[in-house]
Amino acid sequence: MQYLPVLMISASISIFLSVLLFLFLSICGFILFKFGWLYIKAVTSDAHMSLLQMISMTLRKVDVRSIVEYRIMAKKAGIDIVPSSLEAHSLAGGNINHVVRSLIAAQKAGIRLGFDLACALDLAGRDVFDAVKICINPKVIDCPDPAKGCTTLDTITKDGIQLKVKARITIRTDIERLVGGVTEETIVARVGEGIITIVGSLETYKKVIESPDLISRLVMEKRLDSDTAFQILSINIVNITVGDNINAKLQADQAETDKRIAQADAEKRRGMAIAREQEMKVLTEENIAKILAAEAEVPKAIAQAFREGNLGVMDYYHLKNIQADTEMKASSALKSGIPPPI
Repeated sequence: MQYLPVLMISASISIFLSVLLFLFLSICGFILFKFGWLYIKAVTSDAHMSLLQMISMTLRKVDVRSIVEYRIMAKKAGIDIVPSSLEAHSLAGGNINHVVRSLIAAQKAGIRLGFDLACALDLAGRDVFDAVKICINPKVIDCPDPAKGCTTLDTITKDGIQLKVKARITIRTDIERLVGGVTEETIVARVGEGIITIVGSLETYKKVIESPDLISRLVMEKRLDSDTAFQILSINIVNITVGDNINAKLQADQAETDKRIAQADAEKRRGMAIAREQEMKVLTEENIAKILAAEAEVPKAIAQAFREGNLGVMDYYHLKNIQADTEMKASSALKSGIPPPI
């Protein structure tokens, strides 16, 4: 009986140890089941990753399978990327697929591209794999961009002829200037501005029609790809259309404007003449009124002369004869169309 507690303690410990052993074996089985195939795949591909690394990545919610596969892909291409670097880029929100594929493509094409630079470009929002593809296979873009709603560059030569130009630009990515370099939109804007400036400086549109390559050569000499993420390989003028004669239109519009100004001036002078005519009519009526008023004073003056003895009867009849003679002459003048004297 004295050994009974010892036996009971030993039995409980054995059960506890059995449970611990069962849990340990279960955890080991789960780990082997979940990571065993990935571990074997990594080891056989010479891209070793420990089980502890896989477990820690899982705890940090990292896709272990993608890390293993992309590390194997890089290793087979001759690029050794440590798992921690891939994990860090994944945790930062980067696209491991684009980074690894861009590194492999750059190495095969002999382009210098480091893992850190590729990660920086990817985190900055650049499609690093597309950038490497454009570096290997140059890209052709339209100038102007039809997606912006404009299909031609409208410019005018010095002789006033409008030309509608359409160009195509061949560009290649410059990996070293990809960080901080401007995008394709700036390239299109600069080339468009260069074409408009050069065409506008030419004396006649015929020179543009005869030598379209002159525009391409002069634009290329301006080095418009500086401070950009691309290198301009060529600028080709694909279409030139002769538009309106802007100089003639401007002259016609100016002539029409001058005509309207002259008409307005003539109308102003006409209005002033009509106003002056009305003023003269009023002045004439005033003068006639003054004459009538003066004529009304004549009988009074004659009567006063009679009273004072300054006018005789014979003088009065002589005056009446003169008035009758004047009225007869005035009547004759009216019949012949001559205005009477005032």
